[in-house]
Amino acid sequence: MKTRNLVYSTDQGRLCPDCEKQTTLCECKDLSVLGDGNVRIALETKGRKGKGVTLITGLPLTENDLKTLGKKLKAQCGTGGAVKNGQIEIQGDNRQKVKSLLEKEGYSSKFTGG
Repeated sequence: MKTRNLVYSTDQGRLCPDCEKQTTLCECKDLSVLGDGNVRIALETKGRKGKGVTLITGLPLTENDLKTLGKKLKAQCGTGGAVKNGQIEIQGDNRQKVKSLLEKEGYSSKFTGG
């Protein structure tokens, strides 16, 4: 149970309300799993001026693990991308390649969308 309700300290800056450490050193946010375990792969072009992006959602990983896997997938596909809001975005239509790479990593996945 928390003993104090300190949110900001002039010594350290912003503090996490749960673990009461600096927000950059917070331990409780790194432990939260972002996905639900149902890995879905989709091609999205909406809002991207017709450019296709392979979107991977539902991975049961933490934020740091998602970034590591995203970097690995981008390197294997030979394209750019990003990790945003618990999703991995890979530029271009790389659905088949991403599916085979995720199966090698031990994740079962399925295609969604049209």
